[in-house]
Amino acid sequence: MTDTDVIVVGAGVVGLAVGRALASRGQSVIVLEKNSRFGEETSSRNSEVIHAGMYYPTESLKARLCVAGKHAMYAFCAERGISARALGKLIVAPSASDVAALQVIHDRGHANDIPDLEIIGPDRIKQMEPEIVAQAAIWSPSSGIVDSHSYMLALLGVIEDHGGALARNAPFLGATPIAGGFEVRVGGEEPMTLTTRQLILSAGLWSTQAGRAVEGLDPALVPETKFAKGNYFTYGGKAPFTHLIYPMPSAGGLGIHVTPDMSGHARFGPDVQPVDTLDYRVDESRKAMFAESIRAYWPGLDESLMQADYTGIRPKVGNALTQFEDFRILDQSSHGLEGLVCLFGIDSPGLTSSFAIGEEVASRLA
Repeated sequence: MTDTDVIVVGAGVVGLAVGRALASRGQSVIVLEKNSRFGEETSSRNSEVIHAGMYYPTESLKARLCVAGKHAMYAFCAERGISARALGKLIVAPSASDVAALQVIHDRGHANDIPDLEIIGPDRIKQMEPEIVAQAAIWSPSSGIVDSHSYMLALLGVIEDHGGALARNAPFLGATPIAGGFEVRVGGEEPMTLTTRQLILSAGLWSTQAGRAVEGLDPALVPETKFAKGNYFTYGGKAPFTHLIYPMPSAGGLGIHVTPDMSGHARFGPDVQPVDTLDYRVDESRKAMFAESIRAYWPGLDESLMQADYTGIRPKVGNALTQFEDFRILDQSSHGLEGLVCLFGIDSPGLTSSFAIGEEVASRLA
């Protein structure tokens, strides 16, 4: 008999979504979080965008889980009165040379089961967003924004309603396979050892360390996690946009985009800046680069109204800093340890995919 059915390591949005999925199935769940609050790292430092799913290779986990997660998130938030608005997104091609690449994204989106995508021309773009200059754009009506804190709070609420718990200031120190599950070592002011039938590693930026702390897990299956810092700048005054505005995607990211926030203002970002440490200061030296990128589709930008806002740091594995890398979800079929699921490289679209990732983990454990 173990102390609990499930231990989830990490109370970011994905860890909480995994906990919700398993608790909803009648499992007893404990979520371990090394910080004093849930979602303090990557989950609270992002664009809060609900992605549609057109960027990712068809049949990839990112494509499948993003599309499923989008629908699930809108439904979950609507049921609980959480702000999740489908503002719609324009992916803009500033020059004629970008139009062919735009068509590729559009066609991939249809292959990924996003039927509402549409390519529009300059006249329609001007009607929707008069300040934007572009040769063509993809209109994605199902893209939107979400109040990520309220979403995470609701996920935690489901866990607690089913008898589960969040253990704060409780860092995961390691795990050892035992008969029928795992013995898990927990640090903090009151260190303890817990036993569990199932163990899910959803440690985000610390997923490499968490994986290496599980005895019996082949180190060759634990990828190095690299840090990608994303700087954000806010725009003084009321934003001239009512939709999400995205440029053509760039290496390692989706380009410096415009996100109208819940209060009617706008922020720009993120960029992709490789870093070695968790330095959350905005690199203001990148402001001119931001402005140059934004002016490609919004010539009327007033750079003097741009102010440093905040940063986020995303976990990247493999070559994700320069090219596409899929989510890595390792279960018993990968590593041979029954009851263990490891999540690596859960970067964008991790927020959008979170609900579906939870369902995926629950399905694999079943």
